[in-house]
Amino acid sequence: MPESIYPSRRSPVFGRGGMVASSQPLATDAGLEILALGGNAADAAVATATALNVTEPTSTGIGGDMFALYYDAAAGQVTALNGSGRAPAALTLDLLRQNELTELPRFQPYTVTVPGACAGWCDLIERHGSLGLPIVLAPAIHLAEEGFPVAPVTSHFWRRAAERQLKSALNGREMTIDGRGPNPGELFRNPGLARTLRCVAEGGKMAYYEGEIAAAIVATLEQEGGCMTQEDLAAHISTWDGPISTTYGGLRLWECPPNGQGIAALIALNLLEGFDLPADPIDPQRLHLEIEAMRLAFADTRWYVTDPAVVNIPIQELISKDYAASRRTLIDPQRATLDQQRGAPISGSDTVYFCVVDQWGNACSFINSNYMGFGTGIVPKGWGFTLQNRGHNFSLDHAHPNALAPGKRPYHTIIPAMITRQADGSLFGPIGVMGGFMQPQGHLQVFLALAQGLDPQSALDLPRFCIEDGTSGGEVALEEGVPEETLADLAGRGHPVRKVTGWERALFGRGQAIIRDPATGVLTGGSDPRADGCAMPLI
Repeated sequence: MPESIYPSRRSPVFGRGGMVASSQPLATDAGLEILALGGNAADAAVATATALNVTEPTSTGIGGDMFALYYDAAAGQVTALNGSGRAPAALTLDLLRQNELTELPRFQPYTVTVPGACAGWCDLIERHGSLGLPIVLAPAIHLAEEGFPVAPVTSHFWRRAAERQLKSALNGREMTIDGRGPNPGELFRNPGLARTLRCVAEGGKMAYYEGEIAAAIVATLEQEGGCMTQEDLAAHISTWDGPISTTYGGLRLWECPPNGQGIAALIALNLLEGFDLPADPIDPQRLHLEIEAMRLAFADTRWYVTDPAVVNIPIQELISKDYAASRRTLIDPQRATLDQQRGAPISGSDTVYFCVVDQWGNACSFINSNYMGFGTGIVPKGWGFTLQNRGHNFSLDHAHPNALAPGKRPYHTIIPAMITRQADGSLFGPIGVMGGFMQPQGHLQVFLALAQGLDPQSALDLPRFCIEDGTSGGEVALEEGVPEETLADLAGRGHPVRKVTGWERALFGRGQAIIRDPATGVLTGGSDPRADGCAMPLI
């Protein structure tokens, strides 16, 4: 691989016996523990996910949703798991109007959709795993019961959330230490979450959706004025969907289909295929083209992405090369276009991302989220987790495809990705970048860096851009490390830009990546320097 012109403060990690890359070292260790016991990538992924629920509740948990892509080495196939939940049956636009709500406040109980993470964890193990839930959940249960020292970045966002949603949310104080977030290195124990995970380990997903936990969720939301019922929880199912993909530079990028926004990365990649991109990842001309491609992609996805079980979405047309060719003519190579409109293809921020590759070459790309940090901050009393606020992404415009409706999944920002080689379908590796509408933008930028030969750590270290609101005309945040002359160049082309430094760099997401050499089986991993985590191999 060529040497990066943006040297990392971290080296890429190498190994052969399996690898886990996550945003928390203790969660990475939990995944490695399961690999060492003979578990595969699915087993280690769920162990990592549940350990992250304990160690990074600021971003993820059993009260949220998940998505995963799984590469089965024996079959040479990628499968997609949608573990996102649906709106309660009683939640309607009429109900909101009766309550004089013209928009959904971020931490309001009506934003709580059915949490899909628990079912997703169990379904991934059932279909692809090799170990049972009691073994897989054991590391997370131990961390929750015995406590763990909180990492610095997690501590910062935990303390911020303690003053935001946890301060006023029902039972939110349970996720604090005397009303405050833990300091770096301070021990935090969560016996309520340990109790939750033990119930799931012993009783599977039904222990969550039909037992005491379900009753606690419903009772807590009812106390807050919500309308979720035990029937809503009991009716929840994950779905196994056909993954979607496109090709670029000899590689194939895979994403979960809508209701996730991964399709935005595929649309943008197809658009860029028609341009000769400069080799320097932060060359102003290259950044301009990438930003313009994402503007067009968002113009489409912010309209078309919704629940495909409710609304027909022209997925294959949106990711076709022909559609990209027609839309590409709207990109001015020199000037920003801030008023891009959606096309007509029919013919006729807070999340954890991690990845695992096992010794057999299976891989799991996994993302789990509460949304907006601790979600609503509402805690089912005594159970140690907060409830998500994914319903905030519904449109309240009845004419919009993503309009709120009972039993409907909302536009979802969380997306995992997987890369295979176009020639033979072999695994290149799992990648992902978390962070609201940053995610498809992060996928695009990291994928392009890997495609040109950078190692995973160097690709993750590159300074990033982010169209902040995920719209076609949004302001562009540029991370520290992008030269001042590049900011000036992009501003001169008509992009509204601003430089982002310090803690605010969290808006650029936190990613992980592992790539596999098909000849030697050597794994190369990287972990985002914007988080506390690491990539680690199994010896």
